[in-house]
Amino acid sequence: LKMIESFKAGPLDNNVYLIVDEATGQCAVVDPGPDSAYILDAVTARGLTIAAIVNTHGHWDHVTGNGLFVRASGAPIYRHPLDEDLALHADQVAALWGFTAEPSPPATHALEEGDTFELGPHRFALLHVPGHSPGSVCLLGDGVLIGGDVLFRGTVGRTDVPGGSLPQLLDGIRAKLMPLPDDTRVLPGHGPETTIGRERRANPFLDNSSD
Repeated sequence: LKMIESFKAGPLDNNVYLIVDEATGQCAVVDPGPDSAYILDAVTARGLTIAAIVNTHGHWDHVTGNGLFVRASGAPIYRHPLDEDLALHADQVAALWGFTAEPSPPATHALEEGDTFELGPHRFALLHVPGHSPGSVCLLGDGVLIGGDVLFRGTVGRTDVPGGSLPQLLDGIRAKLMPLPDDTRVLPGHGPETTIGRERRANPFLDNSSD
């Protein structure tokens, strides 16, 4: 999808996504991770206006670039309230893993199940899929799922972290993601993109025998 661009950032090889509305020159930055300054430079060089910062969840490697983009643009931050604490204490959480991170500024807008995130003509439905973190959300629009750390190619988000729950994560994936069309593109928080159809057929974490 031409309007979504992907960048790599930080020691955990985070995927940072840019939703671009070419007509207005506005963009939304999704999950600005560590070492995102070069992404800001690219946005600035193109003359794009940063209209929003969206976090799929509050883990340090997905929010530590928030401050950088807020200082550059004053853009509002969208995040699920259940992950607010994680984001505000990103420095402490990162330190537990041996990394340094800047805490996120407070969110200005809540992202909750049933909400719609809009950028120009682009509309994304919000799906709350906890289990990797309490406030993990996916954005679904135009045949694309920006999935955060919920679903990956051949695996799912790790759940051995505070607030993690494998049963909860798998329940949410089965209930909210697996019913999507096969050709729905999944843009994950790390690693290569995939499709819902591929994961329904081949993901070892999902019980495919009932399909």
